Amino acid sequence: MMNDLEPYLLRTYKRIPIDLARGEDVYVWDTAGRRYLDFYAGHAVASTGHCHPRVVKAIQEQAAKLLFYSNVAGLPLRVEAAKLLIQSAPPGFTHAFFANSGAEANEAALKMARKHTGRAAIVAMQGGFHGRTAGAMSVTGVERYRVPPLVPGTTLVPFGDLAAATAAVNDRTAAVILEPIQSMAGVKTASAEYFQGLRGLCDRHEALLIYDEVQTGIGRTGRLFFAPRHDVVPDLITLAKGIASGVPLSAVLVSKPIAERVSYGEHGATFGAGPLAMAAMKATLEVMREERLPDNARDTGAYLAEKLRGVRGVLEVRGLALMAGIKVEADAGAIQKHLLAQGVIVGTADEPGVLRLLPPLTLTRAHVDEFIPHLIGSLHHES
Repeated sequence: MMNDLEPYLLRTYKRIPIDLARGEDVYVWDTAGRRYLDFYAGHAVASTGHCHPRVVKAIQEQAAKLLFYSNVAGLPLRVEAAKLLIQSAPPGFTHAFFANSGAEANEAALKMARKHTGRAAIVAMQGGFHGRTAGAMSVTGVERYRVPPLVPGTTLVPFGDLAAATAAVNDRTAAVILEPIQSMAGVKTASAEYFQGLRGLCDRHEALLIYDEVQTGIGRTGRLFFAPRHDVVPDLITLAKGIASGVPLSAVLVSKPIAERVSYGEHGATFGAGPLAMAAMKATLEVMREERLPDNARDTGAYLAEKLRGVRGVLEVRGLALMAGIKVEADAGAIQKHLLAQGVIVGTADEPGVLRLLPPLTLTRAHVDEFIPHLIGSLHHES
């Protein structure tokens, strides 16, 4: 059981009390054989559903050919996968850098911004989360994750407050970094005017705009990327989570002017862009396109939001498509536990009273109809 592993693992996560054995589509099974409806997807990672046959086949076939070699050697698959990612990206992005985690991608993006502008200062958002490595943690706006010593030079401003951003950004600013939807803060977003204002602000001061799309990317908000929603295209986009359906991988999407100023040795990740990860990413992107999963996320997400708004005890429904936050009257942690006892996995947020729903993008209306009675029962149980 899980507790038997505690002596061997650092206690860096609060674990839900189940031991998982396998998964398929929107369900996972524990070691006792019990099935769970997964509305969390392992932190928004299982984008194509658990063990999508096409992704599994791509990984299996690649593992039999070449399990690993680093970027020191060429790999045709790497070129094919990177080309597909760039072709799927918003206009203006020409290159990709691959690493292993969202924190690494954000670190690389911040380094690129500082190199490109010759400046050091960063403006980031209160409530934002960008990772736990030193640089990423320094631009994270959640106090409990900001463990000193921090990299100096970051100014935190309220998310959604253009006046505060205007006061903070100046000719010493290298970049503004933000999550277009703040997931851990409670699934909060901002107005079109805010994003447009940030773009204009960065342009006036020749600073770069970085979208952390670690969670909003790869179809979750009803499009493959949040950008260029509201006609705003950032200078850098960071990706991870669902980019390879669960194989560790992250990316930074880069425009040509920025790419031309990157020199050999400035960035690196031994395991970044390895054969298995590239096979998984290529298959993931192909499934996204051919099965129209971003469209499904939008349509099913709208159905989910409609159903949630009709539930007594739900105060507010936030987010886009299949990145949903539910503000509830009862204790969110208690509801999460009750749902787990009923065979449903959901997440919570740093904001008290908010449940996060980040299911696989293969979710259907039938799955929503399966989920809603469990939510109603859990809300009533805790009321």
